[in-house]
Amino acid sequence: MDTFFPSEKNLDRKWYVVDAESATLGRLSARIAAVLRGKHKPIFTPHADTGDFVVVINAEKVKLTGNKLALKTYERYSGYPGGLTVLNARTLMAAKPEELIRIAVRGMLPKNALGRRMFKKLKVYKGREHPHQAQKPEGLDVKEARRA
Repeated sequence: MDTFFPSEKNLDRKWYVVDAESATLGRLSARIAAVLRGKHKPIFTPHADTGDFVVVINAEKVKLTGNKLALKTYERYSGYPGGLTVLNARTLMAAKPEELIRIAVRGMLPKNALGRRMFKKLKVYKGREHPHQAQKPEGLDVKEARRA
C-alpha cells in the first residue's frame, strides 16, 4: 500500500471564526497558526498546506499580559537610511489592532513560500462583523489549545 499524501483535490477546507475578546495574544496566535497549518487534522503533512481558513473578530479586545503593552516593540525598516520605524504595542493596538494578531501569527508559521500561502488564509477584523458569512464558519474555541 502506498503512502497517502494529501493534495488540493482531496482536501476539504473548513472556515473557523475565532473571537479574540479577552484572549491572550500568544495563546490565541499559537492556536490560529496550528489551524492554518492543519496540525489539528489527521492528514497533516509538514510539506503540504492542509490547513483551514480562520476569521478573527474583535481584534481590538485581545489582551497582552504583564507590561508588554508599553514595552513590546515592533520594527519596520524601509530600506533607506534613517528609515527605521519603531512602534510599541500600545500605539500599534490603537492604530491597527488587526496587525498585532497578523504579526504574531506570521511569526509562528514556516518562513518560506508554504508559510506565505498558509498566511493568506487568515482574515482579521477589528469589530464583530466580517464578510465571510456565506462560508458558514464554525466557532473555534481557543481555550482548548492544551493537548491531552
